[in-house]
Amino acid sequence: MDKIPFPVLWLIIVVVLGIIEAASFNLITIWFALGAVVAMISSFFGIPFIYQVVIFVISSALLLYFTKPIVKKYLNVKKEKTNADRIIGEKGIVVEKIDPVNSTGQVKVGGQIWTARSINNEVIELNELVVIEEISGVKVFVKKASSVTDTNTNINK
Repeated sequence: MDKIPFPVLWLIIVVVLGIIEAASFNLITIWFALGAVVAMISSFFGIPFIYQVVIFVISSALLLYFTKPIVKKYLNVKKEKTNADRIIGEKGIVVEKIDPVNSTGQVKVGGQIWTARSINNEVIELNELVVIEEISGVKVFVKKASSVTDTNTNINK
């Protein structure tokens, strides 16, 4: 079997990296695929393989460093909060006493009733105002609100 020519080797690398990028959408392997294109072009000029590898590494690194931030800016990829994540930081009212010993408690926030646990394992009494700190599955973890006079809540919506 004959040896694979270097341009063909670089073309194979470009195709494999392109497939990986298409499957992942992470904007990482695309820069290495472009670096492989640059290395493939250098192979047409008879540059020794070790220098082609150096060209591949340097061009990939430069493309990654200088163009990835620009591309991300124009793609404007933003993470959208889920409906559940939107209640983090909101205030709710305890509708069933939160008792970490008995694993009981519910709060109403945003018009919905959630199973609740206190973030610091304290008992929180019925009708107390709480702040949603985090969500895990179908449970919210809360702490007592520092200001009961704050009327900017979504309790009854």
